[in-house]
Amino acid sequence: MKKAISILMAALLCVSVFAACGETESSSSESSTSTSTSTSSSETSSEASEESSEAESSEESTEGGAASGPITVVSREDGSGTRGAFVELIGVEDEEGNDMTTVDAEISNSTEVVIQSVAGNTGAIGYISLGSLDDTVKGVKIDGVEPTAENIENGSYTVSRPFNVATKGELTNEAAQDFMNYIMSEEGQAIVAEDYIPVADVEAFESNGASGSVTISGSSSVSPLMQKLIEGYNAVNPNVEIELQTSDSTTGMTDAINGMSDIGMASRELKQEELDAGLVNTVIATDGIAIIVNNESPIEDLTTEQVKEIYLGNVTDWSEVA
Repeated sequence: MKKAISILMAALLCVSVFAACGETESSSSESSTSTSTSTSSSETSSEASEESSEAESSEESTEGGAASGPITVVSREDGSGTRGAFVELIGVEDEEGNDMTTVDAEISNSTEVVIQSVAGNTGAIGYISLGSLDDTVKGVKIDGVEPTAENIENGSYTVSRPFNVATKGELTNEAAQDFMNYIMSEEGQAIVAEDYIPVADVEAFESNGASGSVTISGSSSVSPLMQKLIEGYNAVNPNVEIELQTSDSTTGMTDAINGMSDIGMASRELKQEELDAGLVNTVIATDGIAIIVNNESPIEDLTTEQVKEIYLGNVTDWSEVA
């Protein structure tokens, strides 16, 4: 009997031990599972945080607008008054005054083509008449100063030049003289003042009643202003037919010298040889030269020195522009 009781108690003890072991293993398994889940969750959270941080960093980099990539230099052609004035004002020349524009520049033969080239290329830079600046491109500040007529007038924006018209001696064409009188009148200069700096101390226009035809040729920078002046004049005197031929300043001066046109247009000062050939010039407006970039470009401000180095070909990537 005692032996039977001992066997029964031993059996119960074994069952208790096995049960306790099972609970311990289950608890250990659950603890391990919990720890594994916690670690996995922590790793996932860390990875998500890193991805989020990288995304934010990438977004900030894009929004920050650090410029990079090859610079496409867009320049006007030889003979352009705008090019001549730009080269002189910015200093893109050697000690003898020779134009040193980089040979890699993309050459455009008119203001409109420069605008189109820059508008179609995010890495491009060009220069145009301020009066022709529109919203298809962006005019950058130069040395911290915006290119505006007001800043040209107060002298803070220094990249500016005169708009000249020239005739071979005194005009003998009465219609051409009447139109010249209109340009230099209150009415004509009011048109100039819409986009440029007008000439001071002018009087009201009085037509001489002329009729006939007038030929004007030259600068593509002056041409848009001249077209407006022609329209204004014809509203007052419709009896004069004016033909406007757009090319460049040098061609305009040559035409006037050779008698191919009554009036030549130049977006620069006249050269001594042109004056020696008998041309008489008249300043009809003052215009700025706007340095332009693509609207998508992050560039907002350049120094004169930076523009110079770009056009000399010494700086070829936007990342080099500090």
